[in-house]
Amino acid sequence: MKIDPYLTPYKLGRPVLTGSGVPGRFDERAVDCPFVFWHNDRFYMMYVGFDGTGYQTALATSDDLLHWEHAAVILRRDEGSGWDSVNIAGTWILRENDIGAPPALKKWDGKYWLVYHAYPAAGYENGSAKIGIAWTDDESLLTWHRSPEPILTPEEGADWERGGLYKECLVEHEGTFYLFYNAKNTSKGRWIEQTGLALSHDLTRWQRYENNPVLRVSPDRWDSGFVSDPCVLRNPDKNEWAMYFFGYNYKQAQEGLALSSDLLSWTKYPDPILRVGEEGSIDAVFAHKPSVITHNGVLYHFYCACRKSREGDPAVNFGKEFRTISVAASQPVFGSETRAWRAANDAG
Repeated sequence: MKIDPYLTPYKLGRPVLTGSGVPGRFDERAVDCPFVFWHNDRFYMMYVGFDGTGYQTALATSDDLLHWEHAAVILRRDEGSGWDSVNIAGTWILRENDIGAPPALKKWDGKYWLVYHAYPAAGYENGSAKIGIAWTDDESLLTWHRSPEPILTPEEGADWERGGLYKECLVEHEGTFYLFYNAKNTSKGRWIEQTGLALSHDLTRWQRYENNPVLRVSPDRWDSGFVSDPCVLRNPDKNEWAMYFFGYNYKQAQEGLALSSDLLSWTKYPDPILRVGEEGSIDAVFAHKPSVITHNGVLYHFYCACRKSREGDPAVNFGKEFRTISVAASQPVFGSETRAWRAANDAG
């Protein structure tokens, strides 16, 4: 299994985005779930903010992939159709599939399409989430129209997904839409989380794949509890698909890789491809939730990086956690940037 073209061993080692810590802001406690793309001659990141009540979804912009500026909240609380009015976590907008091409959005039926999930109650992942879809023809990407009903619910699924559905990845290939998502078997206690697939030809009617889950946990391994948060991209040079995901063993969350020739059958690489950092580093506890793009021939692997909080952090999540977004790359492109950040923090 040749995975060298997909590896990103060079970490920036600092956040590119953090929670604000500002009372009342959508990202008061944390940021999460990056999705990076190219649009209107700039880089954009769709991401989720948590304020202690629930999730809302925002955009940030950047010219260099390292320095990001919040732009706007695009999916807000107290909007929608009731089922998605408390939490709304956008995770993917339909984009070009090829891993080496610019990560541009693509339209279907003249519109951009966004998938999201929503938990029914206030709090941190409280209750069984459902999956929804929204569209826009607004080139600023600020105004989204949500479908009034969810497109997938846990109640209609098999036992492995009855606890809730979330973290979607939407791919169009040869006229078929592939919706990858992770799901848990229960919403109470310690659960198992695996990745499934649903298919559609119109983005409205969805059929779950008969051999779900397509990515399963490995007992007694680094991914024994979760295999989650799929990021699926095509490598046309090798005529294969790559799925970045994270594995969790109830202690650490780390990034993994699976490959497929047909988007249906997946083979996991047995070990993590992006591991947690050393104690005290920005990703000492979690290095997970991938969003991968190519720019100037370099793979940039954005991910949610977590460590225990400490004095001076701008925001503190539940469990005294500092939950941020960081990035790793396939080439050592961060040298001076990383050294400057470390010097400033050591001096502080």
